Amino acid sequence: MGCGRVGSALASRLIQLGHSVAVIDKNSGAFVKLGDDFSGQTIKGVGFDRDTLIEAGIEKAQAFAAVSSGDNSNILSARVARDTFKVPEVVARIYDPRRADVYEKLGIPTIASVAWTTEQVLRRLLPLGAHEEWRDPSGSVVLAEVYLSPNWIGKKVGELSETANVRVALLTRFGNGLLPDRNTILQEGDLVHAIFKIEDKDQVQQIFTSGPQG
Repeated sequence: MGCGRVGSALASRLIQLGHSVAVIDKNSGAFVKLGDDFSGQTIKGVGFDRDTLIEAGIEKAQAFAAVSSGDNSNILSARVARDTFKVPEVVARIYDPRRADVYEKLGIPTIASVAWTTEQVLRRLLPLGAHEEWRDPSGSVVLAEVYLSPNWIGKKVGELSETANVRVALLTRFGNGLLPDRNTILQEGDLVHAIFKIEDKDQVQQIFTSGPQG
């Protein structure tokens, strides 16, 4: 929802990744930013209107990004997508960072405008594996934000660490950093930052994505 600079770039990137995309904007003139070769669907309307969302295919959507220029429209649209249509992955762009904590506590992942990049929202919409945040000088150990399967929700950090042979250094929960211990329970929306050997990256991604064994 929203076809400005960020929305159009995000839609185009999702198309490049092979996904079906529908873009909603109240101004039909905004769709020119998508270019003549855009193969997705465009819908003129308000992003929190049920009929508009249904026309855009919200009932089959796997992810929804609210990236218009209005904070209130973004959070309202995101809540309708999540609460009414049960879209699995939802994220909202927020211009006023003071509001971010409030929205995160409502269960809507947000990204403040000053920190916004297309890659950040993609990591919240799609299971893109591990995103490296730091690597030691030898190149053998990495700190990465790793996509976590919903199958791990309700499990303990200790079980995740032992199964994947990683050290969970940090959780980002509701926009705040949390230093977990072995008994910390993984919750929906947690972003997991783990330390592991670079040679184990494929195995770590596979375990994080598939969930606990048995």
